[in-house]
Amino acid sequence: MSLKKINTVLAAAFILFLLWFGTEYILSPETTAPGYGLPSWLPGDGDGFLTIKGIRDAVLALVLGILLVTGHRRALGWVLLTEALAAYGDMTNVLAHHGSVATALGVHGLTATLMMVIGLLIMRETRHVAPAPGTPAPQPA
Repeated sequence: MSLKKINTVLAAAFILFLLWFGTEYILSPETTAPGYGLPSWLPGDGDGFLTIKGIRDAVLALVLGILLVTGHRRALGWVLLTEALAAYGDMTNVLAHHGSVATALGVHGLTATLMMVIGLLIMRETRHVAPAPGTPAPQPA
């Protein structure tokens, strides 16, 4: 199996996971919230803040999905690398608020690292992109 096919499967699976996860926070934040890793949640109507996280995750997935479907693979790699910062931010947030270290590292840290690995694999796959038609290739000096 080629690197491109492996990368496509990994990226598609991750995008679907991220979309599912974001949707869970939007549809049932109260049941999904304990998995985030913070020691306590806002009393009362704190679901709005959890919905924000769900919307963010769903939008991150949609951006990645659009890049994958339209074939913008190099951009997909860069966006995966950049979006990993959101998951690393979640990890830092949980650790900074004395949340579960296991969840911070095992959920958020692992997610961010997986994004980085997939992004780097796609960057490796696309490192030798041919110039666009009509664009002269650079000549050695």
